[in-house]
Amino acid sequence: MADGGSERNRQLPQNLQSLLRMAVEAGAAAGEGSAAEPMPEERRQWLQEALASAFSGQADELQQIKDCLQCLQGEPGEGTEEEEERREQALDLLADLCENIDNAADFCKLDGMRLLLEQYLERPEAELRWRAAHLVGTCSQNVPFVQEHALALGAMGTLLRLLDRDCSEAVRVKALFASSCLVREQEVGLLEFLKEDGFSVLMRAMQSDVMKLKVKSAFLLQNLLLSHPEHRDTLCSMGMVQQLVALLRTDHNSFHEHVLGALCSLVTDFPRGLAECRVPELGFEQLLREHRRQVQMQEEFQEELEFCERLLRICFQDSPEDSVGMDR
Repeated sequence: MADGGSERNRQLPQNLQSLLRMAVEAGAAAGEGSAAEPMPEERRQWLQEALASAFSGQADELQQIKDCLQCLQGEPGEGTEEEEERREQALDLLADLCENIDNAADFCKLDGMRLLLEQYLERPEAELRWRAAHLVGTCSQNVPFVQEHALALGAMGTLLRLLDRDCSEAVRVKALFASSCLVREQEVGLLEFLKEDGFSVLMRAMQSDVMKLKVKSAFLLQNLLLSHPEHRDTLCSMGMVQQLVALLRTDHNSFHEHVLGALCSLVTDFPRGLAECRVPELGFEQLLREHRRQVQMQEEFQEELEFCERLLRICFQDSPEDSVGMDR
């Protein structure tokens, strides 16, 4: 009996979803006998312990959030190297805790988001800035309440400025992550992104020497075009077609797939984008054919190959049969 109890203790649920599932299973097991048969005392005690453990865990996490915020209080430039390390650890712990939606909401209600945006994204220490940007993104992912709260505090402008100008590569990458979390599937976020000239910032990020920025910014552009094709005219006016084609002329890399995907979105059912891709001086057709030859025998670039073939078909009426003959 003691061994059974020990085994059950090891299997206590780690979250409320697991707890509910176990409660249902326990109810089903009790129902296998007589309808009037009470739940065995041992199982009842086990469920009570599970409930107590789950809810005390929630309370413990809220207290941890409060403790971390207390650690983070203080004016910029204040404290020793040891104090900075404690603040880094507090931001790391908050990032783990705020993976949970309820914790992210509690963090905002305790004014944690304001602290990040008004102090920590402006700190002189890059280690604190990138952790703060990461935490903004972690809290905001797919949580409308947190997204709206952060945007109301001016998060988009601050994050795009960091992405565009910060001297730290890590800060720029995390600022892009946080910006993405605020703009995707969030109409208010997209409006702020447009107001802050976010597409120009993305263009410059794709032209940087930081490969992570190139890949992630091209991926974000591709997704924004898929979900918001109404902004294609704005992008064409910015010279986005020419800029994307220029990026394809650089040494082949993983971000080319997203560049080609963005170009597909700019030409599909959009005459202006199509016309710009067909300008002879751009040399886009020959570039696509060379790119296709480069990737067609490599299985890991299958999606990139499909984008090439789609662009050739849409822009230059290239059929699969014609392409095989021409490549030979």
